[in-house]
Amino acid sequence: MRHDDAVSAEQIVVDVWDRPLSLDEALEAVRHPRAGAVAIFVGTVRNHDGDRDGVSSLGYSAHPDAITALRAIAEDVAAGEQIHGVYAVHRTGDLAVGDLAVVCAVSAEHRAEAFESGRRLIEELKARVPIWKRQEFEEGGHEWVGL
Repeated sequence: MRHDDAVSAEQIVVDVWDRPLSLDEALEAVRHPRAGAVAIFVGTVRNHDGDRDGVSSLGYSAHPDAITALRAIAEDVAAGEQIHGVYAVHRTGDLAVGDLAVVCAVSAEHRAEAFESGRRLIEELKARVPIWKRQEFEEGGHEWVGL
């Protein structure tokens, strides 16, 4: 059962920024004495997309309302049973292959809740937060994804 107190605003961290992401920061943000599990998702820039190879870099852009949408998702996840912390931060700007694009973390009393809620967090982020990427290709050209 969930502890009497709801997840506090301090235990929900969401943002969109143009500086490198930190796994240590995510872990610290969701740390809680009742949490026995932390699930972390790290999205990285890969050198292909779908069936097209040769992605050399990408640039992320976010709508001004992206943080509002992200906060609503995080608060919904935080309302789940046995959840004690939620963290979701997405990069913007130019990224190279291998760079961290998004970091999500959820702490919970047990691993099942942490895994379920972590998956829900990243899936909802990808589906509902207005963030778009412009992929550059080694052979030239680009494409927008998420518009």
